[in-house]
Amino acid sequence: MDKLLIEGGHRLQGEAEMSGAKNAALPILCAALLTREPLTLTNVPQLNDIGTMLKLLAQMGVAVQRDGSVVTLDASGLDNPLAPYEMVKTMRASILVLGPLVARCGEAKVSLPGGCAIGARPVDQHIKGLTAMGADIAVEHGYVVARTSRLRGARLFTDMVTVTGTENLMMAAVLADGETVIENAAREPEVVDLANCLVAMGARISGAGSDVIRIQGVERLHGATHRIMPDRIETGTYLCAAAATGGEIRLTGTSAAYLDAVVDKLMDAGCDIRTEKSPSFEAIVLRAPRRLKAVSIRTAPYPAFPTDMQAQFMAINALAEGTSIIRETIFENRFMHAVELARLGADIRIDGNTAVVQGVAQLDGATVMATDLRASAGLIIAGLVARGETVIERIYHLDRGYERIEQKLAALGATVRRLS
Repeated sequence: MDKLLIEGGHRLQGEAEMSGAKNAALPILCAALLTREPLTLTNVPQLNDIGTMLKLLAQMGVAVQRDGSVVTLDASGLDNPLAPYEMVKTMRASILVLGPLVARCGEAKVSLPGGCAIGARPVDQHIKGLTAMGADIAVEHGYVVARTSRLRGARLFTDMVTVTGTENLMMAAVLADGETVIENAAREPEVVDLANCLVAMGARISGAGSDVIRIQGVERLHGATHRIMPDRIETGTYLCAAAATGGEIRLTGTSAAYLDAVVDKLMDAGCDIRTEKSPSFEAIVLRAPRRLKAVSIRTAPYPAFPTDMQAQFMAINALAEGTSIIRETIFENRFMHAVELARLGADIRIDGNTAVVQGVAQLDGATVMATDLRASAGLIIAGLVARGETVIERIYHLDRGYERIEQKLAALGATVRRLS
């Protein structure tokens, strides 16, 4: 199993291009199931999760063509509405095939998903919504089995804000009979990106980006070409890495429009951040002080501070001046990286969903273990500033969500290499 070796103490500086958003690409890949015509996607990141999703779609009968960051999907031969456990167990986003399959085929058999071990993340909101739309659903032997003659529009209210739930129900509703209203919908930019792709395919959607989304069902969708939005979490991670090392970087192919909460906290920590923008180009420039000031955060659904940036901020707070309080309100098991940061010398106390981080003057390199995707990123940031060498084990999580991370960090001046 691969490991990552980092020699700390190098200031990050230079320019890096950000990739397309994994969390936007995954549901949009599933949207190809909704039409018999080809869907072409550009700016698709080359990640393990993307590869897993493409394999899953291919075994359903979808023709997949991939050329770098361009993917073309043709679901005209869709003949196997099954998502088996063997292909779903490593990636929770596989549940996103459920809504499109039921809408297009009238049936689906989808294994209950896996993914990062950061909490329960139940799929009951997906099932509740599809049932309200007329699907007959049962959970049998670890699979969600759904059947319907045709979904019908309904008023749906999710008991909790769920991004994948909103996306699944939105994709199901575009081919339903009548109007569907999703209340308490997720407002994330990735939901908006999916809606934009569906509209390009002929769907009738309004309200994406708000907590009420309206979908008027249509008989069929057609093919389209769509560019995946920039990855805001990758962008935030590199901003944090540069901030922790007292660096100065310029990130291209991205946008600060999706990162208000993260940018505000980095500025509170003492960073100078500016954006460069033209009709065809946008970049973010960060300049960090020698030592950051501690900043407290509370995770919450968008547009508040994202849970996917919590581990990265715990890492920069570990070396910041002062004490910070981090409250995690989304997932109940997302402080596992705190124990690993402590192995590097961080002073962190955990009490339920709250972490108290007392900044220290120095971290020391050690061997640590990545427990999930974003924890891996937090450990990398800590390793970049720790004295000596840090070895991060179980980095297969990284390959699920960060494209060419060693190469991008090395181009910015980090000393990092992969050990097989």
